[in-house]
Amino acid sequence: MAELAEKVAIITGGASGIGEAATRLFVAEGAKVLIADMQQE
Repeated sequence: MAELAEKVAIITGGASGIGEAATRLFVAEGAKVLIADMQQE
């Protein structure tokens, strides 16, 4: 069973860089993840 099963993570800046890596790690460990990010053009 995954370490973070039944947990929820809210990650800001999760669309790229360290935030993206953290998002992938939390999902791989079984967490439900909400990602918030704003990309400047």
